[in-house]
Amino acid sequence: MRFGIKTVPEHTSWGDMLDVWRAADEIELFETAWNFDHFYPIIGDGDGPCLEAWVTLSALAQATSRIRIGCMVNGVPYRHPALVANMAASLDIVSDGRLELGLGAGWNEQETEAYGIDLLPIGQRMDRFEEAVEVVDSLLSNEFTTFRGKYFQLEQARCEPKGPQQPRPPIVIGGAGEKRTLRIAARFAQHWNISFVTPDQFIKKNEILLAHCESVGRDSSLITRSVQIISGADQDPVEVADEAAALFAAGVDKVIFMLSTPYRAERVTALAKSLEAIST
Repeated sequence: MRFGIKTVPEHTSWGDMLDVWRAADEIELFETAWNFDHFYPIIGDGDGPCLEAWVTLSALAQATSRIRIGCMVNGVPYRHPALVANMAASLDIVSDGRLELGLGAGWNEQETEAYGIDLLPIGQRMDRFEEAVEVVDSLLSNEFTTFRGKYFQLEQARCEPKGPQQPRPPIVIGGAGEKRTLRIAARFAQHWNISFVTPDQFIKKNEILLAHCESVGRDSSLITRSVQIISGADQDPVEVADEAAALFAAGVDKVIFMLSTPYRAERVTALAKSLEAIST
């Protein structure tokens, strides 16, 4: 059984989030820690505060030493994939090879409309997403990349220096779309994440992922499957652990606990104690 935590940087303070990550870093049971990539809060008051993903993740990387780090997940519409690749390579270096690179097609209309970012209709959005993942994969894996797509064009492009993880940091694809997202995960991902599903829902989606792996000739055992579940401030840690146990029984490899605000380090410790009971 493998576990991670997630703190979304909304409606919180930097200090509280930092305390939680430092606490998780000290608990070997937690393998990964994640933030998210949004500019406006997506839970509660949409006019509230929200810290930027890459800046906070870089700072949290320097504040920790063991736990693997990532963003669940970076929205492709927000940044050119060549920029993402260079940021990822640099963060892999400064984190001493602890980065997991989350990528998603994007969905937040409020943010994209406010900032004048073209989200695109869903079909075109998925086309752009697939191109972006291919560009990032190539830039992080190869010395030179030439790519001629509809949305992105690169000519003998470089991304140097590379990070310590070879051939590149693991790519995490987040999403549940059966036709496109899961097929892109089958092609490129070392880790696929789906949010807030029951064990039966996970089993159905996983079967579709397996079919895509077969169709593209990919060994499905190379892909970690994770599910996010909510760990509320007022929720009994034992109940959360039982929910995780049911997901593991359905074939999930890793459960990531999305903590709710207010963030408190002692909640991480209490959760770990409940998880020890189901992992022994």
